[in-house]
Amino acid sequence: MSEAKYRRVLIKISGEALAGPDRFGLDAAVLGAVAEELKNVRELGVEVALVVGGGNFWRGRGAGDMDRSTADYIGMLATVMNALALQTAIENVGVPTRVQTAIEMREVAEPYIRRKAVSHLSKGRVVIFGAGTGSPFFTTDTTAALRAAEIDADIILLAKNVDAVYSDDPEKNPDAVRYEKLTHQEVLEKGLGVMDSTAASLCRDNDIPIHVFGLREKDGLLKAVRGEKIGTLIT
Repeated sequence: MSEAKYRRVLIKISGEALAGPDRFGLDAAVLGAVAEELKNVRELGVEVALVVGGGNFWRGRGAGDMDRSTADYIGMLATVMNALALQTAIENVGVPTRVQTAIEMREVAEPYIRRKAVSHLSKGRVVIFGAGTGSPFFTTDTTAALRAAEIDADIILLAKNVDAVYSDDPEKNPDAVRYEKLTHQEVLEKGLGVMDSTAASLCRDNDIPIHVFGLREKDGLLKAVRGEKIGTLIT
């Protein structure tokens, strides 16, 4: 197995990517496959942190007359459900894991404490950050950028349903241009749907590279960790 390029990574997984073909809830086969890949990454000696979305359970923009803050808090709870499911799947393959949440819920997870998270990582545990930033009006993309900066991650690995960054939705526009390399500034100027602008700006300002690739690509996480040519690299 080739050597890893990075010492510590933060992996952002969308909630929809965990849903499987039904695009709702959780797919046991997908969870198992993600866990196996994470185990392989850990065996390379890489310290792994995760941020997971909640779109497989809740999309706040479809909440009708509900105020944005309430909708966002419900979304945060959805991310905790995904975090707990991932924790179980990862521990089932023999990798010790901790869930930390930005909203305190001690019965199911630790509260987020930066120094404790870094300590877990140094001991070989996978750390999953749930409940977003703990504040409404911020996405899990922003959470990924914030946590990556806080734990001094070398890169954000953005595992999505699509295999790279495109100029448009490739499912709707067959002429969409596929990018292999971009800068943070180009992502912002072109309005590409990689991350929201707050997250992209945070990554730019803290010089955090982003590697976008397809979650379902075989050994995609391993290839990204090794720095292989896959998906789109944003620097």
